[in-house]
Amino acid sequence: METGSITTPFGRRSMTLGMLASQVMAGEIKPDQSVDKWKLFRALCEAKPLLGISDRALAVLNALLSFYPKNELAQENGLIVFPSNIQLSLRTHGMAEQTVRRHLAALVEAGLLLRKDSPNGKRYVRRDRAGEVNEAFGFSLAPLLARAEEIERLAAEVMAERLHVQRLRERITLCRRDIAKLIEAAVEEDVQGDWQGLYLEFRDLVEGVPRSPTTAQLELLLDELTALRAEILKQLEMRMKSTKQRGNADYIERHIQNSNPESTTELEPSFETKQGATPEQDNGRGAVTMEEGRGEIAHPSRQEERQGRRPGARDDAGGLKSFPLGLVLQACPEILAYGANGEIRNWRDLMTAAVTVRSMLGVSPSAYEEAANAMGPENAATVMACILERGGHINSAGGYLRDLTRRSEKGEFAIGPMLMALLRANAPAGRKAG
Repeated sequence: METGSITTPFGRRSMTLGMLASQVMAGEIKPDQSVDKWKLFRALCEAKPLLGISDRALAVLNALLSFYPKNELAQENGLIVFPSNIQLSLRTHGMAEQTVRRHLAALVEAGLLLRKDSPNGKRYVRRDRAGEVNEAFGFSLAPLLARAEEIERLAAEVMAERLHVQRLRERITLCRRDIAKLIEAAVEEDVQGDWQGLYLEFRDLVEGVPRSPTTAQLELLLDELTALRAEILKQLEMRMKSTKQRGNADYIERHIQNSNPESTTELEPSFETKQGATPEQDNGRGAVTMEEGRGEIAHPSRQEERQGRRPGARDDAGGLKSFPLGLVLQACPEILAYGANGEIRNWRDLMTAAVTVRSMLGVSPSAYEEAANAMGPENAATVMACILERGGHINSAGGYLRDLTRRSEKGEFAIGPMLMALLRANAPAGRKAG
């Protein structure tokens, strides 16, 4: 049995105050105190980050515990185990003996084991005539028993922290999903607001988090994302209230504007030119003149002629007719640079790119919103693509868009002639000559 006396390490290993403190603590174990060794080992695995031990050190400790004959660690059963390094290497699945010794030293330094060295440093046991252990030299598991309550408390803290981090990550994931989908809905519904700026702010928050964030960093990110989501919701709620209040008036206004669907007054406004430039100048891309615009109205394209409509004609409901997306991109190839990864695959991509172009050209959100209300979101995006294509000939993109909006409300504007003129301007030289 253990005598409880203070022992010092064998050979060149020095005695430390930490070892002395561990031995004093081990001497204060209550006679009836016991703990299940495997339950305690699981708690050790949980508390590993707070105890400063590695997983390989725990593998060595697991091997040591396997040499203890009882499941319950108790003073009355003795707390000394005395396997050789060769035996420990076998039970740690072939770990090198040098590595075993290094991790044993780490466990002693962490205050989880005590060395009880023999006079010659060997590990062995002396038994009496009845076969009972009289004295053993090896490693004492007494610190584990003495610190059982502390280890279980540390394990509970680690588990609580892990659960807290898991919940933080779940809430952050929900916030990220909400923000992304709300901004997407706002852009799709053409709600007034700086959605491009809000999206960039959202991406900056998400991408600014390190790969392995601390709990404090996750809490800060959640607070910032929650505030951003609240701001987006506030803008959308204001928009919904405004739409609800003027919904009936807008319906009546649109009905009056579209009351003459058979109107034939469809004029394409000429592109405004910068000072010193004339409408007839080509500038290498084929400038659109008022005569060309009138020509497009008087001479419909073959496809429109086969369908019995003139280019840019309004639909049966009186609204502007939407053109195929492929035709729009063929006439306005510069808008492709503002799509995601340089691509525009659908109308939603085009409308998102149009919002970016609107901000870049200095068009106010209100001007773009009025255009979307008058023409429809797809047509407003198409007009923005056309303005970008002819941006070098337009002094004020915002003023030009407002002028087109007013003409559209009066039924005096169609997109078809504008697109046809840009198609001719962007056509290869051979096709232009033909």
